[in-house]
Amino acid sequence: MSKSPSPHRLDSVCVFCGSSDAADPAYLEDAARLGRALAKSRIRLVYGGGGVGLMGACARAAHEAGGAVLGVIPDFLTARERAYDAVETVVVASMHERKMLMFEHADAFAVLPGGIGTLEEVVEILSWRRLGLHAKPVVFHDPNGFWRPLFDLFQHTVDQGLTPPFFSQSWASVERIEDLIPALKAGLPTGVDAEPGAARLT
Repeated sequence: MSKSPSPHRLDSVCVFCGSSDAADPAYLEDAARLGRALAKSRIRLVYGGGGVGLMGACARAAHEAGGAVLGVIPDFLTARERAYDAVETVVVASMHERKMLMFEHADAFAVLPGGIGTLEEVVEILSWRRLGLHAKPVVFHDPNGFWRPLFDLFQHTVDQGLTPPFFSQSWASVERIEDLIPALKAGLPTGVDAEPGAARLT
C-alpha cells in the first residue's frame, strides 16, 4: 500500500465529493480539473474508490495525467459505485474502515459538491478537528454558494452557544477550483482549533 502522509508537506489530499452521474456537468468538470492539478503538483489523490460521479471524474483525470491515486472502497459498494480498478484500490469491509484509511493516508481534505455521504464524511472530519484529534487542513470548493447553507448551519450552532467560536477556524472555502490546492498548501493555523491537552489521531 502507498506510504502514510507527511506531517510537514502536502503530499496527499483526500477528496470528498459526490458519486452521482446526475451532478451538474460543471461540477464534474471542476472535479476533473482538480484531478489534473493534483497530478501536475505531484500530490497523491486519496478518494472513495468509485468510478462514478465527481469522484470518478477526479480519479480518472488524475490517473490519466500521470498522478498517483489511492482508492478506498467497501466491498459492498464495488458494484454500485463501479470501483475504478485502473488505480491502486484497497477494498475494505466497512464504511468506518474506509473513512479511517482515507484519513490516515491524507495530509489534507478537499470537499467538493456532494450529497449526504459527502456531508457525513466532512462533518466527521470537522468534528475530529473540533475535538483536537488532528490539525489537517479542510477546504471546501464552494461554486455559486453550493455549501452556503451548511456554513450558515455551522454559524447557527455557534450563535446558539452549542459550538465554540474557534470552530470557524477549522475550515476554509474557495469559489474557484484553481484556488483549492493553494488554500490547502497554506493550511490553517495550528493549535487554535484544539482543546488544551486534547489527544490526537495523527
